[in-house]
Amino acid sequence: MAKKAIWKVWLKRNLLTQDIENDRIAEVSTAGNTLRNGDIAERIVAARSELRLETILSVLAVRDEVVRDALVQGFAVQDGCVRISPRVSGSWIGASHSFDPAVHRIGLDVSPCADMRSALEAVGVEVLGEKDSGAFIALVTDLSTGKTDGTISPDEDLAVTGDKIKIAPEDEQGLGVFFVDSSGTEHPVSHRLAENQPKKLLFRVPALAAGVYTLKVVTRFSNSTTLVREPRAISYEFPLTVGTPPANP
Repeated sequence: MAKKAIWKVWLKRNLLTQDIENDRIAEVSTAGNTLRNGDIAERIVAARSELRLETILSVLAVRDEVVRDALVQGFAVQDGCVRISPRVSGSWIGASHSFDPAVHRIGLDVSPCADMRSALEAVGVEVLGEKDSGAFIALVTDLSTGKTDGTISPDEDLAVTGDKIKIAPEDEQGLGVFFVDSSGTEHPVSHRLAENQPKKLLFRVPALAAGVYTLKVVTRFSNSTTLVREPRAISYEFPLTVGTPPANP
């Protein structure tokens, strides 16, 4: 069968078998790029232009609600891609043992349906090499306030420190610094970076609306002489807030 798609994967150390020196597991390089209902709706519009985006979004939202309600009631749900089944895990001692949230967990099992399994047969795999785990964002500092608590100011300078975060090549499409809002929309830094070093970035924050954002750096930089073949996304593990931070629950 001719391959219709290629999954590009990084190999990384298998932490579950640390006693085996060369054991690796694969990580699909695009797995972090999540398609949400808005993205799916736009693809449907592109495929079927007579359907309105607002109508599709409304239908998808209702579908999500119906599926959630069915799963909560204990029903399994199957569509054209996957089957979702309710599951209660944990050990049960004796037939009369009641549910104990300390040892039992309510969850879901997801498995591909027949059509999805057939579609997966057309997927090929390309190994990109070993994933470089040394790239990370350590600290974000709002230079207008000097704060490092995750609050940032629109249209002010931000300093980001870490390792292997240099944007390279600088002018390549798709690379750069992005603020991702709660809906998944990416807001790129459009001004040229004031500082673009392996361990430090300095740039002007876009005119962001109040809300919570994830900082993401996308680059092919590895070291002063090497670029990785595919762009990699490096996300700051703490949320960044524009405006008043949300109250702790």
